[in-house]
Amino acid sequence: MPAYCTNVHPAEDLAGVVAQLDRYAVPVREELGADTLALGLWLSAPVATALAADVTARRGLRAELDARGLTVSTLNAFPYGGFHDEVVKHAVYLPRWTDRRRVGYTADCATVLADLLPDSAAYGSISTLPLGWREPWTAADDARARAAFGTITQVLRTVSDRPIRLAVEPEPGCVLDTVADAVGWLAGNVDPEYVGLCLDTCHLAVSFADPAPTVASIYDAGLSVVKVQASAALEVASPGSPESAAALAEFAEPRYLHQVRENSPLGVLAADDLPDAFAELPADHPWRVHFHVPLHAAPPAPLTSTTGVLLAALAALRSAGAAPHIEVETYTWSVLPGFDQAGLSSGIAAELRWAAENLGALV
Repeated sequence: MPAYCTNVHPAEDLAGVVAQLDRYAVPVREELGADTLALGLWLSAPVATALAADVTARRGLRAELDARGLTVSTLNAFPYGGFHDEVVKHAVYLPRWTDRRRVGYTADCATVLADLLPDSAAYGSISTLPLGWREPWTAADDARARAAFGTITQVLRTVSDRPIRLAVEPEPGCVLDTVADAVGWLAGNVDPEYVGLCLDTCHLAVSFADPAPTVASIYDAGLSVVKVQASAALEVASPGSPESAAALAEFAEPRYLHQVRENSPLGVLAADDLPDAFAELPADHPWRVHFHVPLHAAPPAPLTSTTGVLLAALAALRSAGAAPHIEVETYTWSVLPGFDQAGLSSGIAAELRWAAENLGALV
């Protein structure tokens, strides 16, 4: 069964991380009737730094996980902190890979993960942001980022007796907006034993890329998919209709950025957030919206979700002989229209059950 990503829970200190295990992860495992449950753990930068500096604390966290039947083979090191602030938006892309704090945070995560890996894990993975938001970004920034990747690769080579691999996650609006951008930036410039891609299938869908040739392009370039974030975007066939506009407006919330792409015959048109899309895009052709929606539950009509892209991407990976880590990453539960927080554990369990039933033959 895939892991579920704990960035859905606010926890900015170690006590909060442990508390969320009891409040959410254990009930999810019990509802699924599973002996063990895999987590894609999110640790804020202060927590990762404190754990990296204290081997006793790392062993203590491992013991807390073991006692609850929880395992960790992957970390989500995209958000640095404050991921559940009242307004996050562009702040999630800071610090960028030009900033030494990003290197330090990622190195700390690698140190922590090395001590959390279950005995059965062949490798550990850490997903990270695609360098930063696209602007401002200069040639000097690019050079600094490349140097930073060299530094973190040296850390990854020595931090564990099992490989810890960095997974760069393309995202709409960022320097590495698409998988093609990420492949172009990484291929020939990183050590593919330690650096590859995180394929977020919501982001892939929003870009309107075809999953099968996109996956093939990664392996053709000598890279690999280290990790998949199993996720789905919102889709609407006729965004210009009053019914569609009304349904989409329910998802225009203030915390996270919800990039929109329109699949025009002239090319894919872009808006950086859902309110911007209402004002800027012609709405004559289908839209896909960067809003992670639960895998098991269809959004209200006339909206749909892009679970088909997820299924196609995993089928392509299986055809390529790949076996990446799989992490269900629906961090947006708290901002879903009408969502009751009391139902979060049951919702996560339902997503994981859907993933086990629909992805089982593909992973």
